[in-house]
Amino acid sequence: MLAGLLDIEIEQGATFELVFIYQDEAGNPIDLTGMTGRMQLRRQFKSEEVIISLTTENGRITFDPFAGKITLKISATDTAPLTGSGVYDLELIDGATVNRLLEGSFNVCAGVTR
Repeated sequence: MLAGLLDIEIEQGATFELVFIYQDEAGNPIDLTGMTGRMQLRRQFKSEEVIISLTTENGRITFDPFAGKITLKISATDTAPLTGSGVYDLELIDGATVNRLLEGSFNVCAGVTR
């Protein structure tokens, strides 16, 4: 299955949260039990520098396994220094199997209120 394409907007200095349900072709939630997730934001695909990393281990990716619900969350403190734009992808890991679920670009909308 090819990764879905989703461009995202991140508001600087605000909590970023994206919630979605991972479903099969019939619309049934996919059980995420035992899986982990990882996502990295970079300026370009070949960039060595990771701007921010989201993982199930660091708590920025959480699952409601039986509902197929995936929540991506970056705190307001962590979005405050973000600027510019770049690319990302989101991978789900199930044992030795890695599936790229989403990919796309991100844009940080600069904040005014401090």
